[in-house]
Amino acid sequence: MVDGAKVCKFGNNLLFFHYICAAFNHYYIITGGFYRTNKNMKPSIPKGTRDFGPAEMARRNYILDTIRSVYALYGFQQIETPAMENLSTLMGKYGEEGDKLLFKILNSGDFMKGINAEDINESSTGHLAAQLCEKGLRYDLTVPFARYVVQHREELQLPFRRYQVQPVWRADRPQKGRYREFFQFDGDVIGSDSLLNEVELMQIIDEVFSRFGVRVCIKINNRKILSGISEVIGAADKIVDITVAIDKLDKIGLENVNAELSADGLTAEQIAALQPIISLEGSNDEKLATISKVLSSSESGCKGVEEIRFIMDQLKQLNMHNAVELDLTLARGLNYYTGAIFEVKALDVQIGSITGGGRYDNLTGIFGMPGISGVGISFGIDRIFDVLNQLEAYPQAITTATQLLFVNFGASEAAYAMKALAEVRKAGIRAEIYPDAVKMKKQMQYANARQIPFVALAGESEMAAGSFTLKDMKTGEQKSVTTSELTNICK
Repeated sequence: MVDGAKVCKFGNNLLFFHYICAAFNHYYIITGGFYRTNKNMKPSIPKGTRDFGPAEMARRNYILDTIRSVYALYGFQQIETPAMENLSTLMGKYGEEGDKLLFKILNSGDFMKGINAEDINESSTGHLAAQLCEKGLRYDLTVPFARYVVQHREELQLPFRRYQVQPVWRADRPQKGRYREFFQFDGDVIGSDSLLNEVELMQIIDEVFSRFGVRVCIKINNRKILSGISEVIGAADKIVDITVAIDKLDKIGLENVNAELSADGLTAEQIAALQPIISLEGSNDEKLATISKVLSSSESGCKGVEEIRFIMDQLKQLNMHNAVELDLTLARGLNYYTGAIFEVKALDVQIGSITGGGRYDNLTGIFGMPGISGVGISFGIDRIFDVLNQLEAYPQAITTATQLLFVNFGASEAAYAMKALAEVRKAGIRAEIYPDAVKMKKQMQYANARQIPFVALAGESEMAAGSFTLKDMKTGEQKSVTTSELTNICK
């Protein structure tokens, strides 16, 4: 039973504060609250999260290994950072909307110390959060990376090329392709202003999705162009509002974007001036020519056009497999982008962005190290997983874990098989022996259920001959083989 429990709405979540709690029957006290279990209720996981079994993990590892191998070709090195960061590191780096999606962690120990009734009833959840929470789960990998660079500056050789694959968390509303816990696979180059870094990141994206066999469109824009647009329509002070609104164009449509711009304080004339820019069509060269004229009076806008033109001209010479498109509605709502921005859309699957990124000139300055520029991309592993599942684009080999199963007929037969098992494993064959000497039918059903392509059998006659009977589970063909022949066939 619980006496004096207090319920407080904290952002979009409910926190249960307890004054007197006791653990009876099926009540278990957790830090910051209490939860009741039901013996008849099946266990579940939070919405927006997923379990991955062996088959899914084989596919995910294929995705991760493919991206790792491409990053390695370009000289990137791997790092990892903690799942939780100090809130002071995270807050204010993702804009107001991003801050709302941060998962905050209650302070350990007596987290209610110093909190009074007025604090709990305070309408400002931010005020309460600052007192209850000093840490939060990371929202992305870029801000922790910037913190890492500043903290380990003396150990790094700039420019530093890093890749990082870890889970991130966002307190978002779960929907198709959008999860609260998901993996990102980031690649960043920090300590260089050269636009060749942007070009190489585009090559990495192109190579990765070519290896996956997935057709994509790589969309590109520049935050300087967006700043220039806000200047020429007389709304330079509204750049954040404009980028946040137009970045939602694909999700909520033009009419709702215009309504949001109006609510943010843009005049009808300013919104009207945006319309031809938002709906600009034609080839990349035609778009650049048009926007260059529109932004001729904006120094920032002209610089953005110049940068995009350089990247596009370089990519034309590199025989890219996938299309690269200048998209002036691409805004990437995060405030730390300052130059080129990227987003990747799958062409054959209806899903959101599967990769994104951009240039950030000022991020490390937030942590006391100004003047270091960086550019990076982030592969959305969970969305790529969904895309490859829908397209059935995985190689057949990755779905097969065990290549060879040895049947167990008894103690002596198992001992005989174990010697061969050691040999085939040394040769790189993924193999196992059925651990129990049960009926052969059950062992063969196991092999079928696991989709194991070959089964090796050894009874008295095979042991006497120093051989095995090898069965091809797909064709049903059986033949007598030696251990070395067994290895060669399975390879």
